Amino acid sequence: MDVERHADLSGTLVSPDQAKVSSEAPGIVREVPVQLGTEVRVGDTLAKLDTRELALALERAESALRQVEAQLGVGKDQETTPPDQDIATVRQALASRDDAKASLDRATQLGSRGLVSQVDRETAETRYKVAEANYQATLDAVRGLRAMLQDRRAAVDLATKKLNDAVIRAPVAGAVSERLIQPGEYIKEDTPVVTIVQLNPLKLHTSIQEKFAAAIAIGQTVTFQVEAFPGRVFTGKIAYVSPALDQTTRTLSIEALVDNPDRVLKPGFFAKGYVALSVDHAVISAPDDAVSTLAGVSTVYVVEDGKARQQIVSLGAHTDKQWEVTQGLKGDEVVAVSQLNQLATGMSVTTGGGGEGRGRGTGGGRGRGRGEGSAQ
Repeated sequence: MDVERHADLSGTLVSPDQAKVSSEAPGIVREVPVQLGTEVRVGDTLAKLDTRELALALERAESALRQVEAQLGVGKDQETTPPDQDIATVRQALASRDDAKASLDRATQLGSRGLVSQVDRETAETRYKVAEANYQATLDAVRGLRAMLQDRRAAVDLATKKLNDAVIRAPVAGAVSERLIQPGEYIKEDTPVVTIVQLNPLKLHTSIQEKFAAAIAIGQTVTFQVEAFPGRVFTGKIAYVSPALDQTTRTLSIEALVDNPDRVLKPGFFAKGYVALSVDHAVISAPDDAVSTLAGVSTVYVVEDGKARQQIVSLGAHTDKQWEVTQGLKGDEVVAVSQLNQLATGMSVTTGGGGEGRGRGTGGGRGRGRGEGSAQ
């Protein structure tokens, strides 16, 4: 017969993508349009907060930004700031410095001719130094305004974001497994609102014995059942394999993705099944009726030259009322399939049915095993 080799497994279905969504803005909850079990898509509204305080905070930030823009001569929608020499305060300070410089030059020329006293010249020089210092201070103030402009713009962006965050939206698609807030309550920043779990596909987290580790590969089929649907078989594909064994349990962790389009499977279900490894063709087998087991030792009665001989065999897989025989038979023997409790080694027997009890060891066929032996 053909024998499918497989490794038994058991595990738990989990959601591959689960998100506990929190509020990024504080406020009073005005609306929560989702309930437990509601399916949502990315971007769907989960909750709405009161926006009055957030709107006022945005207006305040915009007002502060307009003040700085006015001092720098920047338009409302203008991204870049003008050069220093185009700013009014800088132009004024520069004009004062140039006027003081011209006065100092005149006083110096007239002083060299003796037409201006030394006191007037020193006064002109002091006035120029003050004008120069004022010009440099104005440039420093403009640089500070440029930095403040960036700060005010960031404050407006932050206030705008918080206002938009008053509408809490789903970051992932799935179903609501927890609803943690109610309309009317005040929540702070980072307060959990709902938990969303992905339902399709699901992930089967399980492990297999160490002896099967070399035979496990990504893409193999996993077949399993769950208690909620007895008799129904589900399948999945191995998607992830751990690179190391658990040293405590001596098992290898694997994860399989399971399609769940009708949402009948739920995260948390316990699953029990197997992963198909390979198929061995034309293995030696014997029917259930030919095998007897006592104290853990399995035997069959081989009929040779009209005599019965008890033969110890080692059994493997069992399927379709057939036992795989791994040791003890060659596959061309005639075995007794009835009255086994009356047989003993050396007993003479006759066979009926034209020798139909002969096993077939080639071509993948199964020994028909319907011949009946009778004790003489």
